Amino acid sequence: MNHPAAILDFASTAHILSPQVRADAIRLLADTLAVMAAGTGSPEAEQLRQACADQAFMNGFAIHCLEWDAVHEPAVVHALSVVTAALLAIAKRNGGCEPEAFLTALAVGVDVASGLGLAATGPMQFFRPATAGVLGAALAAARLEGIARDQMADVLGLAYSFAGGTMQAHVEASIALPLQIGRAAQATVQAVDLVRAGMNGPHDVLEGPFGYSNLIEALDLDRYTTDLGNIWRISEVSIKPFPSGRASHGALGALQELWTEGAVRLDDVASIELFAPPLIHRLVGRPYRADAPMSYNRLCLAFLAPLMLRDGHIDPRARESIPGLAQKVIVTLDDNKDANALSPQSLVVTMQDGSTIQQQIEANLGSPDAPMSAAQLASKYDLCRALAAEYDPRIFDDPLSYATDP
Repeated sequence: MNHPAAILDFASTAHILSPQVRADAIRLLADTLAVMAAGTGSPEAEQLRQACADQAFMNGFAIHCLEWDAVHEPAVVHALSVVTAALLAIAKRNGGCEPEAFLTALAVGVDVASGLGLAATGPMQFFRPATAGVLGAALAAARLEGIARDQMADVLGLAYSFAGGTMQAHVEASIALPLQIGRAAQATVQAVDLVRAGMNGPHDVLEGPFGYSNLIEALDLDRYTTDLGNIWRISEVSIKPFPSGRASHGALGALQELWTEGAVRLDDVASIELFAPPLIHRLVGRPYRADAPMSYNRLCLAFLAPLMLRDGHIDPRARESIPGLAQKVIVTLDDNKDANALSPQSLVVTMQDGSTIQQQIEANLGSPDAPMSAAQLASKYDLCRALAAEYDPRIFDDPLSYATDP
């Protein structure tokens, strides 16, 4: 199969979304806009506003800066973040767009970004939400702008040429992570504009000698293209209940359940151990640091777990944890060899009296296999409203109108 041609054909086809896929697109757009509103009110966003006025960049940063944005778990891609950020910027500068055109472009872009993650054969070295995200967003933006099929390859090629962002930012828990999302969204819009101005880009950017698969991460594109157009990947995306790295959500969801049931309280717990796959250990197994910035704490289970046992939820305004317990939260590697797996996990809570509570975690809360309840979703969006700076009420009441009728 000619994989790049199949992907470009998919991106340019006149799709009519099924009722289910359309509903999923609206549901996930609503979640992304709510998270963006909350992120816009963060101290980090205020810092960025002093240095950057680009709309797509600001959108992408705000969506990801609280680590609350939706993620395609098997792909390990925050697939809506770059795509939504870029499409919002394009729709706004054009004075709006047709709602169905926006939703279809969103679904297409999320599909491609997720598909590249699904095709990856090894662990991340580059920051996949940005590298896969910029390519999915480029095709989504080209579609919304009415770029012809034969020029979409140029948009994709320029977006690839601008792709960047490595996992070093995650290792150091740097604020560069959402900056990479913002830069990818900005690069998406720039790629479209440059092609409109008559410039071209390289075409063999997925499988060429210096293409994505050879430089960024090895791909087996059959994993994606075999079901291209038959399975819409946007319907597989998970919503994040907590403003923290997705790798923390299995343990946090289990602890919240125990807290809600009254089975555990902060003062009753002596230690917490999570047995988890390599990706969990790598992403949130970092040790507690009393002086760490919030970009670190959002990716540190040791910081987050005691807050869940104290409050029953995670509030991004909480700047301090409980050191005594935080120093006794550890993530231990299990025998899972899948470098991209987020489950299963096993949580062991040791009580002060020496007894233990064990929880097997087969799916993370907010995933298609463990969806959030209506009450849990309402709680998330109430907190997003509380965190948001001034915002258009349509973000929460009519998200599609907000996105398409600025």
